[in-house]
Amino acid sequence: MLDIDSLSRRFNGRSVLQDLSLHLQTGEYVAIVGESGVGKSTLLNLIAGLDRPDGGRLALDGVDYSGLDEDALTRLRRDKLGFVFQAFHVLPHLTVRQNVALPLWLQGIEGAAAEAPAQQLLDAVGLGERAASWPRELSGGEMQRVAIARALVHRPRLVLADEPTGNLDPANGSRVLALLGERIRSAGAIGILVTHSLEAAATADRILRLSADGLSELESGEERSRDA
Repeated sequence: MLDIDSLSRRFNGRSVLQDLSLHLQTGEYVAIVGESGVGKSTLLNLIAGLDRPDGGRLALDGVDYSGLDEDALTRLRRDKLGFVFQAFHVLPHLTVRQNVALPLWLQGIEGAAAEAPAQQLLDAVGLGERAASWPRELSGGEMQRVAIARALVHRPRLVLADEPTGNLDPANGSRVLALLGERIRSAGAIGILVTHSLEAAATADRILRLSADGLSELESGEERSRDA
């Protein structure tokens, strides 16, 4: 369970997020949309523990991590969070399998204990035969599938995706979004997709709109053909 209570963040005296609350159960996959500058990336960074709130509370599985020190936040991200970003962040000096195994290495899991689950995830995303390849040999869509496998290999409780299809063509973007949703649901994780696109957001189970008034549910009758 992810609990966000009365979260606030200010920059240079300007309130970006004010008294924002959100509660997600295990297995929920939601998309957050909103206009540029409304605070979508700020919210994601706060949830990820990459930024600190000025007020409010963040808790994962009942553990409040709003005020943890940097070492504790690093352990939280290492053990319980998975990230998928627009820029892939696939390391060029590691093979595809090694890239996927990286979160396990960071937990001190090495050898076959890391390689086997990495290979299983690569098989699941359709890249099992590319395990020994180098990132430079992959297409953008393939690299994003590697990033999804890496985000899930350590069985995180919370998966955060920030514009994961921004660098992909529409066909690859659709495949990546379908894969991301399927893997989050099958893993029983909590998933949050931040995007400017209502089309991408529609692949999640629910769509929330972030505005100056906070988060609100996007009703099914609202227009979905325009950008968020």
